[in-house]
Amino acid sequence: MAPKIPTVFFKNGSPIPALGLGTWNSPPGQVTQAVKDAIDVGYRHIDCAHVYDNEHEVGAGIAAKVAQGNVKREDLFITSKLWNTYHRPDLVMGALQATLRNLNLKYLDLYLIHWPVAYREGDELFPLRPDGKRVHFSDVDYIETWPAMERLVEAGLVRNIGLSNFNVQQVQRVLDVARIPPATNQIECHPYLHQASLTEFCKRHDVTITAYSPLGSPARPWVKQDDPVLLEDAVVQRLAQKHSKTPAQILIRYQNQLGHVVIPKSVSRQRIASNADVFGFELDAADLQQLAGLERNGRICPESFSFGHPHHPFEAEFRKGRR
Repeated sequence: MAPKIPTVFFKNGSPIPALGLGTWNSPPGQVTQAVKDAIDVGYRHIDCAHVYDNEHEVGAGIAAKVAQGNVKREDLFITSKLWNTYHRPDLVMGALQATLRNLNLKYLDLYLIHWPVAYREGDELFPLRPDGKRVHFSDVDYIETWPAMERLVEAGLVRNIGLSNFNVQQVQRVLDVARIPPATNQIECHPYLHQASLTEFCKRHDVTITAYSPLGSPARPWVKQDDPVLLEDAVVQRLAQKHSKTPAQILIRYQNQLGHVVIPKSVSRQRIASNADVFGFELDAADLQQLAGLERNGRICPESFSFGHPHHPFEAEFRKGRR
């Protein structure tokens, strides 16, 4: 049994477990068991999204554990995300209802706008252009989407709303119009990509950071043979030895000590349990400094399908890198 997972509080007072199970890129047919294993070892926070195409499997895992009496629905914190093809305000409610049906739930604890970019509306998740490299865009501005997200809270279908993959200017634009401010910004965060100015900005405005790909996402579908592997980094390996922990435990603990909620993905029961066993040790100031020194602006999830979109969150940094 993993140690009890601490709680973080959003600005509005809502509690969220500091560690959750990520489900992106989890192999089909293994997600239901992963969710059941996670609940068994003490996880209460599961992170999902419509585009992961496995919410029905997550829902089956949750239902099995609730039916067995291991956990009650209200003990769990379930997150999902509005996909890019549903940004038009009149489509938001239907998108949420499809997610609730797949998860077999009556409400979500957190619903995020997955990306600030809108794609052409329709059932195709990636409405590709003839070149097969970029998608057809929609001209819906996420500022128009946000009031529809707020209505979900008012309807009692969602407890909290937030953002994912939004840059500083984009978070500010939402804050400028929000009646219900975003509770979190879920972003890629690990020692090769700290996004320090964004995380500082969010903290100043009481927007909690949720860190995805904290282990550097070694199994991402587009990984190249010569890409650096964060888990094998000499600094991470040395700290793992020093603390008698795994490299993954060092990286997860690092995010927690930065004050972030963290959602590592795994479908292995052993690793799911190990990933939660990070609250019984402390990285010291020298450890934190070494990990901070690994910064290389190594973005793993650039959302290259959306290059050229007026709301692409990282395009400026890629243009700068190409100069």
